[in-house]
Amino acid sequence: MFQIKFVRENQKLLEKAARSKNINVDWDYFNQTETKRRELIQELEKEKKQHKELSLKLAALKQEGKTDNQLLMQAKNLSEKIGQQEDLLSEIEEEIDRFIASIPNIPHPDVPVGANSGENVIVRSYGEIKEASFEIMPHYEIGVRTGILQLERGAKMTGSFFPVFSGKGARLVRALINFMLDMHIQNGFFEIWPPSLVNRKSMFGTGQLPRLEQDMYRLKDEDLFLIPTAEVPVTNYHREEIIPEDLLPLRYCAYTPCFRREAGAYGKDTRGLIRLHQFDKVELVIFSKPETSYDEHEFLVREAEKVLQLLGLPYRVVLLCTGDMSFAASKCYDLEVWSPGVKKWLEVSSCSNFEAFQARRAQIRYRTKSGKTEFVHTLNGSGIALPRTIIAILENFQTEKGSIIIPEVLRPYMGGMSEIS
Repeated sequence: MFQIKFVRENQKLLEKAARSKNINVDWDYFNQTETKRRELIQELEKEKKQHKELSLKLAALKQEGKTDNQLLMQAKNLSEKIGQQEDLLSEIEEEIDRFIASIPNIPHPDVPVGANSGENVIVRSYGEIKEASFEIMPHYEIGVRTGILQLERGAKMTGSFFPVFSGKGARLVRALINFMLDMHIQNGFFEIWPPSLVNRKSMFGTGQLPRLEQDMYRLKDEDLFLIPTAEVPVTNYHREEIIPEDLLPLRYCAYTPCFRREAGAYGKDTRGLIRLHQFDKVELVIFSKPETSYDEHEFLVREAEKVLQLLGLPYRVVLLCTGDMSFAASKCYDLEVWSPGVKKWLEVSSCSNFEAFQARRAQIRYRTKSGKTEFVHTLNGSGIALPRTIIAILENFQTEKGSIIIPEVLRPYMGGMSEIS
């Protein structure tokens, strides 16, 4: 979110940013409302000056033991008018704040300009995509066959897109979570176990609201939201705080369940685990000084990559174009893992640098050694999301006899088990 002075002085830049992200912004409305605001401020200043002059005259008359009913009535009427116009100004300023909240973040100059995912850039790849000597079953078939995935029972309990993992499948989920958290903690991240419900202010701070409210699960009586990602509570861990400069960068990791309605996404990837309303994820969040945030961004991507490397899964790193980036991101890399059963590259992590965009919304600053306060840069990335990682494990490590080889790094977390059959 930007300050109004910045919006006024950089409207062309912001118009370009919104167009590049395929986000419609009504700039005529802003210009008309901002003109109205400035005219009203000028009028209020003039009327307050007049009211002060009347008050001085009435005070002087009072000292002389006199009064002037006409002047009293003028002062009263002017005071009422000023009060009404101040209320109107507050309404206009709230409208402008809502408008500014709808302006997306500015893409970093390195981000390729493009309309959609077809214009993303593959940065690097890892691992070899091997041709199997047998037909690989998609995860939703082998998962059911081995008894570790219960799609129908999840649908019975709750509805579509709410799977159940059972037996060795449940243990695989737990193994992945513990493995990832242990790895990130060993690499210098501090673990947080945050709430899975957050308030409206937290959702606004990270940029999900107001734009994505229809995609979120909400408890209407309490006006609380089920989190779409641990990015929301962990970023708000330092909301409205001033962090000493020598503590930066701060690096956090957190496991949470995640909940997304994904309104309008029905009909896409509806089988199995590709698109879910509830899923598990380990998230990484970094608070950085501005001058080092892009070094932290590359570090964040490498940290997420280590998970896939240790699991032995083939993946690629993709730099998103402007039209495929999120509302709040300045630059974003996706990690996509190869799924031979469904024959697709599946995103398992998005690693974003938001620069000061979220920090301005959430009022997260740091104090320099000279005593000056500046906004931090916030970054986050999945480290990583489980459902599509599980898809990749079930399909890449599938055997001809219909079993699944457990990646070696997970075996200590599964009691030494090496295969699911």
